[in-house]
Amino acid sequence: MRNLELLLAAIIAGWIALASPSCAIESRPALQAGASAVDITPRDWPLPLIGSFRYRPATGAHDALNSRALVLADGTEMVAIAIVDSCYIPREILDEAKRQAQVETGIRADRMLIAATHTHTAPPPAPGVGLRGPEPAANVQNEERYSRQLIDGIAASISKAFERLEPAELGWASIELADEVFNRRWFMKEGTIPPDPFGGTTDRVRMNPPAASPDLVEPSGPVDAEAVALSIRSVAGKPLAVLANYSLHYVGNITEGMVSADYFGEFSRTVAAHLNAGDRFVGMLSNGTSGNINNIDFSKPRTRKEPFEQVRAVAGKLADAVAQAYGGIEYAREAAIAMEQTELTLARRKPTRNILEQSRALVRDVSPSELTRRHIYAQRAIDLHDGPDDVSVVLQAIRIGDLGIVALPFETFVETGLAIKRSSPLPRTFVISLANGAEGYLPTPQHHALGGYETWLGTSQVETRASERIEEQLLTSLRRLARSSR
Repeated sequence: MRNLELLLAAIIAGWIALASPSCAIESRPALQAGASAVDITPRDWPLPLIGSFRYRPATGAHDALNSRALVLADGTEMVAIAIVDSCYIPREILDEAKRQAQVETGIRADRMLIAATHTHTAPPPAPGVGLRGPEPAANVQNEERYSRQLIDGIAASISKAFERLEPAELGWASIELADEVFNRRWFMKEGTIPPDPFGGTTDRVRMNPPAASPDLVEPSGPVDAEAVALSIRSVAGKPLAVLANYSLHYVGNITEGMVSADYFGEFSRTVAAHLNAGDRFVGMLSNGTSGNINNIDFSKPRTRKEPFEQVRAVAGKLADAVAQAYGGIEYAREAAIAMEQTELTLARRKPTRNILEQSRALVRDVSPSELTRRHIYAQRAIDLHDGPDDVSVVLQAIRIGDLGIVALPFETFVETGLAIKRSSPLPRTFVISLANGAEGYLPTPQHHALGGYETWLGTSQVETRASERIEEQLLTSLRRLARSSR
């Protein structure tokens, strides 16, 4: 009888351990993975599209928006990575999604990386996010409902990925795809760059200049042609997920008035078809350091293309490259997983007295129908003056075997990404931008000196040496993770 009681007690204890997320990590095999995609396409229309200086109402979806999540566990540590089809998402929205997902899974919020893809054809993540010119007040209720849908969808994608954890193996590949990335900041002939929104004429480079213009001199920086793909398979060799990273801004040219995940979503669908993966496979494409990189070769005349044509072309090329490299990936069933999250306090940029007075005069008594880009920047300058003097930003580093991932909440310049890759102590590292918040552009100090759209007050919101401080902190975290010997 005593032996039977002990046996029953052991069985019950085992059930409790398996039911508890914190204990479940200890009882799992060396490496487990789960992936999930949750549809976050709006249900209420119309909604504005973010990523523009004008009001652009959307009345439907060209293709679905999703939150795609990957959960990895190595028996000691568990991390979640979610890539969301959105332009950018403020920290407070993501923090709420993390809290919700932590309650549902037991995964610590500081072990969750959530990043926006940066499609410019997605709704705002919350009412009032992004100045878009005059907008009907009736839209606000739709925006409020979508914000709740977005939070719930992100949390659900992490929870479902957690529920799908199974023994797995992983590996990665590095691919070069140089013909789809171009530096968009160009030196121009003297006297050919228009004034900035505050009337300044000190810009030495221009973002998105006229294609094939005789006034072009040369691009102001390099590109990063590398695509990295982290591949996850079941122990039986069935594809479960691919997390790719590429340093390219959105592609655009979507049908007017339509929501779209841009080439990020198209890649996810196309790579699944190329790999002949099943319905539960999740393709994910994260945005690398594309703050000064886009898909336009400004040295040549631009050719007219049908809506979504270039999106399909770019996504198809990237999916082809990943599929070709897929067969050569070496997989491991054991891989140390470690993550470090830190917070860094950065000073907010402030307008000069002259810019502040000019901005206040400009927006005084202006009607919504009269809003221009100058008014929007004037309001941004006022908001920076009236707002806090500093901001705390979340920085993350992840080690997955010999692969490194770092994340930061900015539209990051390619020079910063290349510097992190060069100095990383791990064999391969990639950078995910617009992660865990949205704090604007992150030019290097050298680019701040050149001026241009990405450096304007209101486009760039933090101290001019922020990129150097962030780079140093992320590399410090990577070195600590690389030294870990678990």
